[in-house]
Amino acid sequence: MVRSSWQTVNIGDIAHTPGLLALLETHLPAAEVRLWPSKVDNGVEAMLQKRFPRLGIVKTPEQIRAAFAECDFLLHGSGPSLVAQKDVSRWSAETGKPYGVAGITLPIQGSTATQPASEVELSRTLEVLNGARFVFFRDSVSLELAKARGCTAPVMAFGPDAAFATDLQNEPAADAFLARHGLEPGKFLCCIPRLRYTPYWTIPEKKAALDPVKHARNEAMKEHDHAPLRNAILAVLRETDLKILLCPEDQTQMQVGKELLLDRLPESAKARVVWRPDYWLTGEALSTYRRSAGLFGNEMHSPILCIGSGVPAIVCRWAEQTSKGMMWRDIGLGDWLFDFDQEPDGERVVSAVLEMARQPAVAKARAEQARDRVKTLQAGMMRELQRQL
Repeated sequence: MVRSSWQTVNIGDIAHTPGLLALLETHLPAAEVRLWPSKVDNGVEAMLQKRFPRLGIVKTPEQIRAAFAECDFLLHGSGPSLVAQKDVSRWSAETGKPYGVAGITLPIQGSTATQPASEVELSRTLEVLNGARFVFFRDSVSLELAKARGCTAPVMAFGPDAAFATDLQNEPAADAFLARHGLEPGKFLCCIPRLRYTPYWTIPEKKAALDPVKHARNEAMKEHDHAPLRNAILAVLRETDLKILLCPEDQTQMQVGKELLLDRLPESAKARVVWRPDYWLTGEALSTYRRSAGLFGNEMHSPILCIGSGVPAIVCRWAEQTSKGMMWRDIGLGDWLFDFDQEPDGERVVSAVLEMARQPAVAKARAEQARDRVKTLQAGMMRELQRQL
């Protein structure tokens, strides 16, 4: 039983699941897999069933009860925390069967990336992790925090986010988009904007109320966090023949990219900048990234999708994104990781993007080296699962 699929308004949250399913398919091909999702709407269920035709998806209470009886092991997928903590506890209480965790960040958030959301929350999470057969953390900061707080799971290690293994594709859609906008394979870089906090209150289906504190923080930092990206875009346009594609990772970022990147560029630069005005699913996004010369921006999972396919990717982060960005350092890409809470990093990202653009072969070799390290680590995660089974 795989507990995953947290939401569908973000291609990264979507990618957790097909990445983990691909790992299971490769390393445990005889396993019969049931997916227990939170969300598989917006075309995601059809996309998963097309790629994994043997997959059983359980959604109703009756289906979940049947899967509890049929399945031998519960595997909690990658995420920003032990997202389905209550469901893991339910599995353990109702079945007495084993469970494990594959690639999470501990629940640290807020204005810093080093303090837990609350001591009570962290203690409850650690209690559930203590009962796991194994826990793989997707960043070393979370692993060290778990150890420091006395987590007693018998196996604890660094295990990269399952999204690295995502192999979804939508070649026709990617080719059509590139053709419409004059983008040639290998002749453009992707750039992704992001606010400090995702403004879910702007997505109708989320039915979220405006968070005035988070909105105020977004407004205060949006220029600070996007000026380095604009400077990098201008440097690439000025000093190379590459184009730039402004594209989203979640449903809020099309407008962010237009307001903070496209609209603030000089008119003379816009001819070689393409802005994608609509959201896309993970398959089309990954097929597009694979055709690019690389990616940079303020998001995490599009870079993960890129590195998983050997495409260069630069990550820009800040404290509100917790410690997940540290996985870039953990897979050997520390000099492609920039902390915008540190002023020198905002300046240095321009030269890093320009170097990636100017030396594509060198950048690709680095990306492939990181990909191979991830594959080795994820194979180890699957061996541990197989051992437990």
